[in-house]
Amino acid sequence: MANELILIIEDNEKNRKLARDVLQVKGYRTIESETAEEGLKLAAEKSPALILMDIQLPGIDGITALKQLRADPKTKGIAVIAITASAMTHNRQTMLAEGFDGYQTKPISLKDFLGEVERVLGTRKET
Repeated sequence: MANELILIIEDNEKNRKLARDVLQVKGYRTIESETAEEGLKLAAEKSPALILMDIQLPGIDGITALKQLRADPKTKGIAVIAITASAMTHNRQTMLAEGFDGYQTKPISLKDFLGEVERVLGTRKET
C-alpha cells in the first residue's frame, strides 16, 4: 500500500514534519501545505490518495475545506482524515458526521496514526 501520495495540511511546522517523517519512513510520498486554501489547490492539481487535514487552520478551517473538497468533482473522492487537538469523544463523532473518513487526535500516537492511515486507504481501495 505504500507509495501513495498523501497531502498534509497542517499549519504547525513540527506537526507537519512529524507526519511527513513517519509517512515517508513507511514508503508514502508526501506533499504539504500550511493553509487550507493552498491545500485545496494542491489536492486539485496532484490528486493525492489521502489528505491529513488539521481542523484549526488560519483562514479557512478544516471542516470548511472538507466541504469545498467534496463539492469539487476533481477532489470529492479523496479520503480525508481529520487531525485535531480536541480529543473529546463527541468530536470524533462530529468529524465523521461532517464527512471525514477518519479521525486522529494530537499529539499523534504513531501506531494509531499509521493504523488510521492504512485503514482509510484500504477502505477507499475497496470502494
